[in-house]
Amino acid sequence: MKKTILITGGSGFLGRHLAAKLKNQYNVIIGARNNGINRRAEELTGCESTPLDITNINSINDAFNLYKPDIVIHAAATKYVDTSEKFANECVDVNVIGSSNVSRVSIDKGVETVIGISTDKTAPPVFNTYGLTKALMERLFTSLDDKLSTKFSCVRFGNIVWSTGSVFPIWEQMIQDYGLIKSTGPEMKRFFFTVDEASNLVIRALLNIDSIHGKVLVQRMKYAQIKDILDVFCECYKTTWERTKTRDGDKLDEYLVGILENEYTVELEVDNCSHYLIDYKNKQKNYVKEPFSTINAEHHSKKEILALISSKPEFIL
Repeated sequence: MKKTILITGGSGFLGRHLAAKLKNQYNVIIGARNNGINRRAEELTGCESTPLDITNINSINDAFNLYKPDIVIHAAATKYVDTSEKFANECVDVNVIGSSNVSRVSIDKGVETVIGISTDKTAPPVFNTYGLTKALMERLFTSLDDKLSTKFSCVRFGNIVWSTGSVFPIWEQMIQDYGLIKSTGPEMKRFFFTVDEASNLVIRALLNIDSIHGKVLVQRMKYAQIKDILDVFCECYKTTWERTKTRDGDKLDEYLVGILENEYTVELEVDNCSHYLIDYKNKQKNYVKEPFSTINAEHHSKKEILALISSKPEFIL
């Protein structure tokens, strides 16, 4: 009999792709608070959806009582950096209180495994409200794991290209609206990979939960400077770009493992892919000696940037 996976934020970009990849092995339920988008996500994935507002613990209880999930992938979040700076209460409500609600109901209902989707913006030095709230989610989930039968873990990664609200669809819209791209930070450097790679990381965590629970699994990613991506994007779309005002909460470099985390972090291979594993509760003997960031990571080549641009999925909500 198939186990049931409930994906919070399941109607979102990553949630839909995870649902599509997992539905043959699991009974997948998409949970999100926008019922109109839920219906569209059902059509795109072939998975059942349910109303689910993680800021309302009664809503979570209703969904869990109905579907009795064995596994929860917690992807629901307020994720936009500038929006989180402007509407900090909303960010805290969803990313902190919502995550706490998911953890409490998961424990109460005897869920086997909970995997939280995190971000490189949680690595110290944390620079914005969004990163602070997701860092709290990481600490919450990993701290609960020691005390209970429910296994908690998190995965941390950078930017998923073509995700809703990310630069590629924004740039496409700008080209339609203005005939060019306006960039808030061409000198900034960011980690990028595809939604398929992101989905595979989550699945990797799920399949290896017995060895990574209580910890944060971080894939070793490549970065690109925004200017380099802009140049290739403009070449593909036959357009130009110009600089505009920097957004609140943005910074020059991103970290996947911060310097304060070094002593708690080891490198490991999982399925022939390089990762870091962060255990906040225990200092490690063979810990990494330096942080991992866009300062010392490997750079995406022009060919790889072209591949990222060409990875546009067939459907984007």
